[in-house]
Amino acid sequence: MTQDTVATAASNNPLLSTLVTAVKKAGLVDTLNNTQNLTVFAPTNDAFAKLPKATLDKVLADKTMLTKILTNHVLPTRLGPDKIVGTHQTLAKTSDTVSGTVPTLTVKGGATAKIICGNVQTANANVYIIDTVLVPAS
Repeated sequence: MTQDTVATAASNNPLLSTLVTAVKKAGLVDTLNNTQNLTVFAPTNDAFAKLPKATLDKVLADKTMLTKILTNHVLPTRLGPDKIVGTHQTLAKTSDTVSGTVPTLTVKGGATAKIICGNVQTANANVYIIDTVLVPAS
């Protein structure tokens, strides 16, 4: 994953296929691949499966809502484990708060997720794989 940009790297990870589908539907592939120094909270397929099917279908069909949810998972700064704890503004102009200590971290961005794998390096981002989709408050 270290040689590929973040959206490309995610597309090569079978645990993130639902996220990749959502990123494509939102038209965010180029944004994620061409922006430098990002931090991405990447929900797994199981995280998306926690959403009711009707909710997931509705979100995937609404590009504006989908974009807001997905950009709620992206920080415009590349943060390693030594800097990730704290409150950070997202590309959606919402806030995500990371708390705990390495290796037991959670991120709250509407919902609360456990970081199940952290500081995965890609060419342009640090990725933290999470167990819940961060749906921001309306």
